[in-house]
Amino acid sequence: MKIQLKPSTVLAPLPAVIVTCGDQTENNAITLAWVGTVNSEPPVVSISVRYSRHSLSLIERTGEFTVNLIPSSLIRELDGCGVVSGRDCDKFDRMGLTRKNGVNVACPYIAESPAVIECKVIKRVDLGTHAVFFGEVVGVLAEEDCIKNGRIAIDRLVVYNNGRYLEAGDTIGTYGFTAKERKS
Repeated sequence: MKIQLKPSTVLAPLPAVIVTCGDQTENNAITLAWVGTVNSEPPVVSISVRYSRHSLSLIERTGEFTVNLIPSSLIRELDGCGVVSGRDCDKFDRMGLTRKNGVNVACPYIAESPAVIECKVIKRVDLGTHAVFFGEVVGVLAEEDCIKNGRIAIDRLVVYNNGRYLEAGDTIGTYGFTAKERKS
């Protein structure tokens, strides 16, 4: 028997990422778990940013952001960028992260991230507690060892589930494996 719960955000786990935003003079890094893929052609991702966050005004001003995928080896940096405000400190310096100039956007990305998704904002939707930014993917940068069959595959990617960071990485199936089973 199922128990009815109050409505809430129950889609979990989700990738835990560090979004970078701003430009070369003022920038920030913010930990987010409310990110997702929303379209294939053109490729579009979404990020949800609480109205009170410093990064919100930077994204509004520049219309750009990067999504830095985080392996478990960067768990301290991921958490650290989520518990302090960019209004009070330079998170790159505080967490020992290296800024790199974006290739297709003006905002920096995190050099230590094995894969980075560069985005330009194409739409903003205001909801109760968060602004949702839809970003068209204008570039993807990845370490060579994270590219498998032309796609990004990061072992031990950090995901977020109800206040806990978890490690994703064990393959338990591949897309279309059931169709292949039927043909056998």
